[in-house]
Amino acid sequence: MAVLATIGVIDTGSITLKSWGVFGSVSCAQEGFFGCQGCEKVLASAWGTVAGQPLSLVGFLAYAAMLVMAVAPLVLAGDARSGLAQFSRWSLLLGGTAMAVFSTVLLGVMAFGVRACCPFCILSAALSFGLFLLAFFLGDWEDRGQLIFRSVLTALVVGLIGLGWAAAVNQPAADLGRGVPPAVTTASTPQSIALADHLTATGAVMYSAYWCPHCHEQKELFGKEATGKLTIIECAPDGRNSQKQLCDAKKVEGFPTWEINGQLDAGVKPLAKLAQLSGFKGEG
Repeated sequence: MAVLATIGVIDTGSITLKSWGVFGSVSCAQEGFFGCQGCEKVLASAWGTVAGQPLSLVGFLAYAAMLVMAVAPLVLAGDARSGLAQFSRWSLLLGGTAMAVFSTVLLGVMAFGVRACCPFCILSAALSFGLFLLAFFLGDWEDRGQLIFRSVLTALVVGLIGLGWAAAVNQPAADLGRGVPPAVTTASTPQSIALADHLTATGAVMYSAYWCPHCHEQKELFGKEATGKLTIIECAPDGRNSQKQLCDAKKVEGFPTWEINGQLDAGVKPLAKLAQLSGFKGEG
């Protein structure tokens, strides 16, 4: 169980750090492993965050707690070990039950709500089920009745909470499902409008996906009016006015990707950098 929890910590911790921008590309991957679209669309959905933080952070904390409960009885000795063993067994069982049930809810959301495939999320679900099965079948349980009762009660409570949470955020995700990007809310400056006009006049193109948070971040840098002047190509196959074939022909691998003077450059760019790349003489 300690090994599975460690893998879970690495898995969810990596996704969390990537969401925070600590490492990884600042663009949304177009393709994932085994034909999956990747985790970006899942994390960018309405279900991808909780209280402004990536949902993977919740998973990281859960795996970390399971790791502590699995390791603690192994490193202690004497009365301390005996006193902690019972508490640790029940913590691992109930924690594994809660994680397995919530993972089931998330798999349903991923399949039927977001309609995307995230290999790291699937790995996390498999680890959760593994932890539950090990705790349930290999634990030294004297009272099987209490075992079943507490497991079922935990599953029901977590299941109801998880389904309620999933339903509560369903409407925003449904709007994204129609292929419409979020509205740009920032105000444009005269400089950003002039830069947008220059980019369009010189044939610069921004390849985007409606569900990509970094694409929205790029648009927010320009502001609402300037964004409306940009040439933006929708690459998501289910996006409105999708031009996926063009994106494939250009070999666009991440979003946003800028095409300036015939060169592709992925990632969110400061306006000053775009001005430099495009030869804009004003202030970007």
